[in-house]
Amino acid sequence: MFTTEIEIRTGSSPVVRDLTHEIEKFLAAAGENSDLLQGLFHVWVPHATAGLAVIETGAGSDADLITAIDELLPRDDRWRHQHGSHGHGRDHVLPAFVPPYASVPVVDGTLATGTWQSICLVDTNIDNPVRRVRFSFLPG
Repeated sequence: MFTTEIEIRTGSSPVVRDLTHEIEKFLAAAGENSDLLQGLFHVWVPHATAGLAVIETGAGSDADLITAIDELLPRDDRWRHQHGSHGHGRDHVLPAFVPPYASVPVVDGTLATGTWQSICLVDTNIDNPVRRVRFSFLPG
């Protein structure tokens, strides 16, 4: 297995952050000594308040996802988990709806995603502006 961990700065507002560029660099490094890179790419976010989504970006879907999360999981006082900023408890529920992992096949050194699909970090936790993301490649 080839693996690395990167750091992503997400800032102080909810974000859907496209990881495509970082993933492409990682796969290029994984395939340095191979003609045809075949296998499985896996991404993991080791945080209790962030997730990963395979979604279209740049056409409004990323903003729509944040809006949907805000409607489904409002930032208010309903949450038993009370530490942190106002409504932070909802951030701890997020990974049940937006999981902290994703796996995608790699064919000939390229992610086998659809035309408009990107792998994105979803972070609604305004209390934690820095995230770690682990990339792993399992050759097939």
